[in-house]
Amino acid sequence: MSQFENVTAVKAANIYYDGKVTSRTLLFADGTRKTLGILLPGDYEFGTEAAEMMEMLAGEVEVLLPGETEWRAVSAGETFEVPANAKFGIQVKTVADYCCSYL
Repeated sequence: MSQFENVTAVKAANIYYDGKVTSRTLLFADGTRKTLGILLPGDYEFGTEAAEMMEMLAGEVEVLLPGETEWRAVSAGETFEVPANAKFGIQVKTVADYCCSYL
């Protein structure tokens, strides 16, 4: 799906790592939440509260997911999931566009 219908967009941006990672929150009528964001090249670590599914819309990253010892390449059109209350590493190779769905 290339667009979302009937959503509320939170005006304030989520800004991390001195602006190298930014996102905007979308709220849906059924109570679900997503973020749309941009990752600039670099190495980052994030923690989750809720389980997440990250859909890469553009760019190339490598992720180190909880319990894994090998970094995994993820490109545009691919997804990865992170459990709730976990940390994951992400190495951004090229500017990346993503959609995060909170499960």
